[in-house]
Amino acid sequence: MPRFAANLSMMFNEWAFLDRFKAASDAGFAAVEFLFPYEHPAEQVGLALAGGELEQALFNLPPGDFAKGERGIAALAGREDEFRAGIETALTYAHETGVKRLHMMAGLADPSDPVAQQTYRASVAHAADALAPHGIDLLLESINGKDMPGYFLNDFDRAADYVREAGRDNVKLQFDIYHCELIHGDVAGKLKALYPLVGHVQIASANGRHEPDSAGPDYPALFALLDKLGYDGFVGCEYRPRAGTLEGLGWFSPYRRHDLHRRDPMDAG
Repeated sequence: MPRFAANLSMMFNEWAFLDRFKAASDAGFAAVEFLFPYEHPAEQVGLALAGGELEQALFNLPPGDFAKGERGIAALAGREDEFRAGIETALTYAHETGVKRLHMMAGLADPSDPVAQQTYRASVAHAADALAPHGIDLLLESINGKDMPGYFLNDFDRAADYVREAGRDNVKLQFDIYHCELIHGDVAGKLKALYPLVGHVQIASANGRHEPDSAGPDYPALFALLDKLGYDGFVGCEYRPRAGTLEGLGWFSPYRRHDLHRRDPMDAG
């Protein structure tokens, strides 16, 4: 059975960020992920995680100026010093949360530009080597061009090539099923083909990036495939609830953590 991590950047937005940890725990999640923790002191994030008795599945390295439209800087020549400083910042939060997977956003750049390619490869190598002594995996993810036009890494096979080229055991593929469906289709086939490289999985419906339910793809079949493949990592719930977060957790009922010592927010009364 997959181990699900609530994405606190998209889910539980009815609560302030540091209160989302307990809300996710009360809803039955045993783990969380999010995009970026850097607006909050690392110690506060660690305390919120511990207070919810949660495991930190994943977060992203600093992406540059996200508010101004930057989507990572790993492929951007001339930003190497900033990129390397960001790794050190992320490690502070990794220490407080115990996270073992960090995603590196590539940035907005032409995938065919040799300079961007060279810069990205160098960033992969540097980040992987900096994270390895801490037992942390570096994850590379393809993102579809509809949601993020101009993103450097927009093809799963190309991302897999970068993972292989890195030649490092702690460089792995972040397999987002939502992005795979929009970029390639045939999620099951692509997952089986690339599974040896996969270090993390994320989910959302293909239609609207909402709950992984009947809107497709066939998530019960994909969860069964993950079990068959032997996947024992986390499945990040990186989706936007159609309505309230708790109201949309019907799909999660068979998988949720039960804790008799907590009040269950999904029970009536």
